Amino acid sequence: MRKRVLYIFIFCLGLLSYGQTCPRVQDPANGSVGVPVDTEIRWNQVNGVDGYLISLGTTPGGTDILNRRSAGLVNSFSPELGLPDDTRIYVTISLFVTEGTLVDCPGETFTTQDVTEPPPCTQLVSGDTFGSIYWAYAYGATGYRVNIGTTSGGNDIADNVDVGNVLSYAPEKDLPLDQEIFVQIVPYNENGDNGPCQIESLIVSEPEFDCSPFLPQVDIPDQVGICIDGTTTTLLSRIVRASGFRWFRKNQDGSETLLSETNEFVPSDMGEYRFEAYNTVSQDGVPIECISSKDFTVVRSEVPTINSVDIKRQTSGLEITVNVAGEGDYEYTINSEFGPYQASPVFQNVPKGERTVFVRDKNGCGQVQRTIELDLSPDNFPRFFTPNQDGANDFWQFRPSPESGEINLEYIRIYDRYGNLLKQLDPRSQGWDGSFKGRRLPESDYWYKAASFSGQEIKGHFTLKR
Repeated sequence: MRKRVLYIFIFCLGLLSYGQTCPRVQDPANGSVGVPVDTEIRWNQVNGVDGYLISLGTTPGGTDILNRRSAGLVNSFSPELGLPDDTRIYVTISLFVTEGTLVDCPGETFTTQDVTEPPPCTQLVSGDTFGSIYWAYAYGATGYRVNIGTTSGGNDIADNVDVGNVLSYAPEKDLPLDQEIFVQIVPYNENGDNGPCQIESLIVSEPEFDCSPFLPQVDIPDQVGICIDGTTTTLLSRIVRASGFRWFRKNQDGSETLLSETNEFVPSDMGEYRFEAYNTVSQDGVPIECISSKDFTVVRSEVPTINSVDIKRQTSGLEITVNVAGEGDYEYTINSEFGPYQASPVFQNVPKGERTVFVRDKNGCGQVQRTIELDLSPDNFPRFFTPNQDGANDFWQFRPSPESGEINLEYIRIYDRYGNLLKQLDPRSQGWDGSFKGRRLPESDYWYKAASFSGQEIKGHFTLKR
């Protein structure tokens, strides 16, 4: 007796140390009789616990019906297979409290009703590719008999098999896939059965496998260039964890021709192509390919040629326009060959100073660059010219050096020895022919002043010879 009192004291002290109160079964109430065998057992919510366990037995503290089934944080439980009829049921609720400590609460009881009728027929729920069928609980059932056949009323797969008090059955013979099978399930108890029950049918199909975690990441551009200079672009399948690769040529009739099964491919003709990368995954011993696919077009392309760079002065900076030629799809950047690149050849609000423009073919056929706004030098202006209309050296004009970059001038002005303005020369024109207002000027030295769009100025002189 002393030990029992000590146990109760320690148990209550444990509850108080965790700040918990054991719940009471609210439905069915303690001592209830005639309780349905499919009753839902509910108890009051207890704050601060990590979860509930429920045990059911036919003796005090017993677990012969249910042994500490987890209910999570839900304060209710419905026995899937029902409870035995006309039986006193002992309920024990256990609490998971702080640090994983388990506290068993005092038990409560109720008595189920006496079932005096056979159970009703049940309904088929589903079948799966693992060879099992499932059905719903029939009130008062203590077991089930199963017939399965490939014809209505047939039993070539299962012949009146007593499976006991369960809600699923996996016959020894595999269920055929993608074929209708016929199932009859007859519940029974000590009062007999309500057979024959209805025959139901189902088709078991291979479930769709979720490939999303196994799909390779494909990095192939929409358009690929075959370069006019004879070089070709090698496509590398830049992917992650790929088991295999396939490259196809798409034909005009809608068919495809397999070209390669390696991880790289060099296209030789223009046209439409498709690339596949796949990872092989096993499902129940059956290999499944998880495929990522990308369509792309192969086009003719070439390295760009920069014809000229136009510069206009604006209040907020310079407007730079890159004029290119070539059979390709080009993009542009300024100052850094690494970009960022843009589709437009026009740059706005560019600060004054030396700049380098870069143009590259989007299809990988090459890149060119040109430096603009170099320092002006006397070497860019001829020291003399001979306007005698013999076809040689007849005009005087600014002469940039293409190999060292490009200088864009805002103006060139030409003066005589007295400082009189003779000509404001367009840097893009043919040049000055040595005349003023239609009159040929004599041999002499003349002066010039030139300015770039970045604000650089240079002065010098040259000789007109006849």
